[in-house]
Formats: sequence, C-alpha cells, structure tokens
Amino acid sequence: MKPTLNITSEIGTLKTVVLKRPGPEVENMIPQNTQRFLFDDIPYLHMIQKEHDQFAGILRKQGVEVLDLKELLTEVFRTKDIKDLFVLDFLNESKAPFDENQIGQALENYLQQLSAEDFVEKVFQGVRKEELFQEQKIHLHDYMEDSFPFYVSPQPNVYFMRDPACVIGNGVTLNNMKSEIRKRESLFFQYILKYHERFKESEIPIWLNRDYPFSLEGGDLLVLSKETLAIGISERTSAKAIEQLAANIFKQNTTINNIIAAVVPKSRTFMHLDTIFTMVNKDTFCIYPVILTEDIYLLERGTVPQCVNVSKQQSLEVALKKVLGLDEVNFIICGGDDKVASSREQWNDATNTLAISPGVVITYDRNYITNDLLRKNGIIVHEIPSSELSRGGGGPRCMSMPLIREDISFR
Repeated sequence: MKPTLNITSEIGTLKTVVLKRPGPEVENMIPQNTQRFLFDDIPYLHMIQKEHDQFAGILRKQGVEVLDLKELLTEVFRTKDIKDLFVLDFLNESKAPFDENQIGQALENYLQQLSAEDFVEKVFQGVRKEELFQEQKIHLHDYMEDSFPFYVSPQPNVYFMRDPACVIGNGVTLNNMKSEIRKRESLFFQYILKYHERFKESEIPIWLNRDYPFSLEGGDLLVLSKETLAIGISERTSAKAIEQLAANIFKQNTTINNIIAAVVPKSRTFMHLDTIFTMVNKDTFCIYPVILTEDIYLLERGTVPQCVNVSKQQSLEVALKKVLGLDEVNFIICGGDDKVASSREQWNDATNTLAISPGVVITYDRNYITNDLLRKNGIIVHEIPSSELSRGGGGPRCMSMPLIREDISFR
C-alpha cells in the first residue's frame, strides 16, 4: 500500500509534494499594507504564476506527484457540512468583526452560499468590505475607522507551503505560526488530513498541534535522517515549541532520537533555518556562514519516555558528524568567498534549495554564483526563474510541502 506520509530525510527521492500556485491574493496587497502581509514588494501576478508553473513543471518531469492545495481543499469542501464547519473556524481565526452591525453573520451567510470552488478562491483572496455592504458614512467616527479594505484579509503567503505543517516520518506537526496573518494556514491542513479521501482513513500522528501556545514554522524544521531533525530557534520558532515537539516525539515509538537546535539570528534577512542552511546530499549542505557562528544545541532522547536531554555542542559541524555518522561534512557557502555576493544571494534564497533526490536540487536562477559552486561540488542543479517568486522572501524549499520521499541510508 502506498504510504500516506513518509519523510525520513531532506534528500530522499521526492515522490509526492503539495504546492499552491500564486493567485489573485498577491494582488490584494497595496504599498500601505505589504509589511502587514510580510512582503517587501508586490509581485506581478502573471509573471509569478508563469515562474511557479515552471517550478511545478520541473518537479513533474522528475516524476514527482504534485498535489495542488486549492484542489485538495475544493474536494474537501464539496461536502457542505464540512464547508459550513470550516467557515466558522475560518472566520473565528480571521478575527472577523462578529459584534459590529451583524457583519459576522453576513460574512457567514455570504461564504456558506458559495460553491466549493468559489469558496476556496475567496478564502485565499479575502473578503472586501464592499462585497457585503455599500459603505455608509453617517457619523464622524465612521470616517475615522480603519481604512483597511477587507473584513477578511487575503493570504498572499500561502504559496509558501513549507511553513503551516511539517511531515516527520509518518506523522505531522500542525503549526501555530508566529504572525497573526498566517495562523489560519495550518487550519487548511487540519481539514485536509481529517476529511480528504486520501488521508482520512489513515491514523496520522500529530506530533505537535496548532493549539500549542508557542510558535513553530516549517521553514525552521529539517528532517536530516530517520534519527535526526534540525530545527532553528528563530524569530518564528520558539525554544519551548522545539522542546515540546522533542518530548512528544520521544514519548512515541519513533526512530527520532536527536534534534539539533540551531540559533538563527532574529532578523528579516534570516526568517527561518532554511534561509541559511539546507541539505543537498548525504554529507553536503548549502549554508550562509552566520550559521557557523551561532550556538548549537543537541536534544537527545532520555532513558524515560518524554525525557529530553539537552547539551550545548562545540559546533554545527561536530553535531552533524555525531548524529549522521559522518567522517567529513562539506559546507558550500552561498556566494562563495565574496562577502557582498554571499549576502546578496542569501537574501535571494540561494541556500533555500529543494532536493529532488540525493545530489539533485532546484534553485533560483538569479543565484548563479551559488549554483556554480553547487555544480562544482557534484550537485545537479535545476534552475527556475525568480524575478517575482523571490519577492515574497522564500525559495524552492519554502514553496513546497513534501509528503512522501523514499528512504535512504546514512550508515
């Protein structure tokens, strides 16, 4: 039987992945609210879709099954009772103004009467105020109200599929994301796993649920091997969430025995661990050098269930050799020895590689120095155009949620 979920490394041959093609939600940003949506600029919709299609096309040509988030949700919401239940959860998490002039009830009615296809589009695009009511300004305070044009905000970040949930082994984390604007995204995967025909009959372990009060995001979590995770302690992933995840996993009968916890500088430049560290082969990693100067910790399975032993490590290299059983570790520095090029290409997600199989990766074409270094180190590189995709602050790894990879052996 084909496994429902199976991720035991970053580099095992990729079999199934979930993507979300950027849609009109990216055009529902204006210069005044880009920071609210965690963007630095507004992508050009036609071109970002063209670039994303090339990304999906490379994956398919490599034999990867590409699932579309919009299609998965549409299939779930063709059952009206499930859609109506989701509407309530979605509006609650969207902080919809339920108590003002019956807006909440109007939103609920409006969304519930939409077809499954239109509803999913609206969930991504948001609900503008003008869609429900013609604006009437009667009192002075009406003119002073928030000029934000949406009752339910759009979700332009949703094409960064990596963050809302993480597959670890045959289980998953449903993540409490740091930013309020993105918290709803993991709700999609809660419903897909519970109600979609492909998943609902499987008993999928939830290693950490989205109601856990401390944040965790998928860009900070790498599955290095059957035995080892690497997780960034970052602006968006808390140390408490990492330790709770470790306790939950160690308590179960899993193969995970070690978690490398790496401090990621709290900066917009370094949003997640995978913006400065990704795995491209069994002993080879593409990195930005700041990762070599930050503190590294090792969380190990204790002798009693749910016990976590924590120790500070000498370096990332030493920790990787220990947990992966490697004699040598090869670090490929993005941008090479040129500090200006290294900083520029890191900003453009040179280290955010997506492995299709051991030693075969997808990268952005704009990072030509790093791509050349990868090739010189024996890595096969498939480049995708990136003038618009990169505006959101994420690369090929960020845009993908692998569900199934083939197992590989390190020892």
